[in-house]
Amino acid sequence: MNNTETEVVLPDAASSDTEQPKYLRRIRSFVLREGRLTKGQQRSLDLFWPSMGLEHQPEPYDFEQVFGRKADLVLEIGFGMGKSLVAMAKAAPELDFIGIEVHKPGVGACLGEAETEGVKNLRLFEHDAVEILNDSVADGSLTTVQLFFPDPWHKTRHHKRRIVQPDFVQLLRRKLKIGGVFHMATDWENYAEHMLEVMSAAEGYQNLAEDKQYVPRPDNRPLTKFENRGVKLGHGVWDLMFKRVS
Repeated sequence: MNNTETEVVLPDAASSDTEQPKYLRRIRSFVLREGRLTKGQQRSLDLFWPSMGLEHQPEPYDFEQVFGRKADLVLEIGFGMGKSLVAMAKAAPELDFIGIEVHKPGVGACLGEAETEGVKNLRLFEHDAVEILNDSVADGSLTTVQLFFPDPWHKTRHHKRRIVQPDFVQLLRRKLKIGGVFHMATDWENYAEHMLEVMSAAEGYQNLAEDKQYVPRPDNRPLTKFENRGVKLGHGVWDLMFKRVS
């Protein structure tokens, strides 16, 4: 299961447009466990970060310049070790993919996997996703935002740490194009219900499920080993897809 790599507090709305964003005290939606890098992960960081890595910056990137072409942008928050993200990028060479992850071993693993698979349409951030979205991604620039198997924070007292909250989904709405899609997946039914409640109440979104509940897993979301094992054991998985309509 991927841990969601972000914090859920947005910049202080009182700060002026000319000021740098002032970040309030955050409720973290992840626990930063640095972990030990393997030699292979460190090698991948050393060799491939210069060409595939992006640094946090206070102004939006020109992703047409970054990728050297004009293409629809898919952004994934919390890609874990990156195997599924690389598989999606390889399967859709007409799209450009951006991954955000705070755990360095996962970033190293993803870089190595991308190199092995010959994937060129992928760039990675090792940083907090809220800051990247606020500062480094232009409004209305994303075709899809993906959030797969975020930390469910299953204890009731920790529900405030869940990333899918009203303010966060409105931040994503600003970054999505009209018609762009926020795609979530979780294997915790309670979190799926929480996601559905938050998204159903969110301004500017439309549920793409026919019954206004959950959608079948789309073919473009790879079935991970973890997920496949859970399905065989009878565990549920819930996908939600909401389109920006205004």
